[in-house]
Amino acid sequence: MLTRGGKGARRALAGVGLALLLVAGATVPAAAALRADPGAGCPPDQPDCSVWDDEPGNPGNPGGGGDDGGGGDDGGGGGVCQWNGRTIPCYDEDLGWFNSGDGCYYKLTEGPVEPPEGEQWYLQTCNGGDLGAQDVVLLDAPPPGFGAPPDPEELARRALASISLLPAPLKVAPRKSVGPGLVGLPVWMWAAPSTSYFGPLTASASDRGVTVSIEAKVDRIVWDMGNDEHVTCDGPGTPYDPKGDRAGRTSPDCGYDEGYSKAGTYEVTATTHWTVTWRGGGESGEILVTRNSGIVQIQINELQVVTR
Repeated sequence: MLTRGGKGARRALAGVGLALLLVAGATVPAAAALRADPGAGCPPDQPDCSVWDDEPGNPGNPGGGGDDGGGGDDGGGGGVCQWNGRTIPCYDEDLGWFNSGDGCYYKLTEGPVEPPEGEQWYLQTCNGGDLGAQDVVLLDAPPPGFGAPPDPEELARRALASISLLPAPLKVAPRKSVGPGLVGLPVWMWAAPSTSYFGPLTASASDRGVTVSIEAKVDRIVWDMGNDEHVTCDGPGTPYDPKGDRAGRTSPDCGYDEGYSKAGTYEVTATTHWTVTWRGGGESGEILVTRNSGIVQIQINELQVVTR
C-alpha cells in the first residue's frame, strides 16, 4: 500500500525527485515562452505595467507602495505649490513665479511707460493662474519667491519620469504549468537578467542652467513564497538547469532552500526594489521605487513511498 514516507525517505529521494520533476522544464512549448516585449499587454503610453512569466495569474501593482518616481512635471522645474486645495507649479514658463501670499503669478514684462528707477513692471496672473484675471502692475521689489532656482530633486523626478523601471518577470522551478514539486525539496527562483529589469538606467533633466543626472538600478528582489515566508535575493538569480551540475540541489544564489512543509498550491510574487541616485545643482540624494510582478503558481505534493 501507499503511505507517507518519513523525513529520511524524503531526503533520500530529494535529488532524484527534484531532477525528474524539473526535467520537464526543458520541454515547455514555444507558445509558453516568456513575453519578449516588456510592455506586452500594457495600455497605450503606460510602459510600467505588470510583467509576468508564461503563467500570468493576477497582475500586480507596478507601484508596489513605494515612491513611483513620478512626482509630476511642474512645467518649469520650480517645484510645486498649493493654492485653494490644488497643486500648481511654482514656476510656469508663460506666467512666471507663484507668490503663495496672494495666489498670483508674476513675470517681468513691459509696461505702458518707463518704470521709475528701482521699480519694474510685472504681468500679474492671480487666482492660482486663472488667465481671465491678468494685470500689469508696478512693483518696487520682486514678490516673494520670484526668481528662485529650480529644485534639483524635482529635476531628478522629471528625469525619472522619462525612463521605465519595469517589474521583473518571474521564473520558478518547480512550476505548476510544468509539473508539481514535492514537500521539503528546494525551490529555485530567478528573473530575466536584463538592463531593462535591473539597470543601471540613466537619464538627466535640465532647467535654467541646472542639470540633474540620475542612475537607477535594482538593489534587491523580495520574493513572497505564498506561505507568509519571504526570500531576499541580491540579484536576478540563476536559471534552473535540469541537466546541470546542481540539478536536484539548492540554488547557488536565489532559492527557497528548505522548500514547502505542506502540500498545496502556492502563489509566488516578487517585489523589485530600485534605488535611484541623483546628483546636480550642488545637491544629491536617493529616490526609492518598487515594482511588483504578477503571480506564478507552484503545486507541491506529498512525497509517497511504497512499503511492503
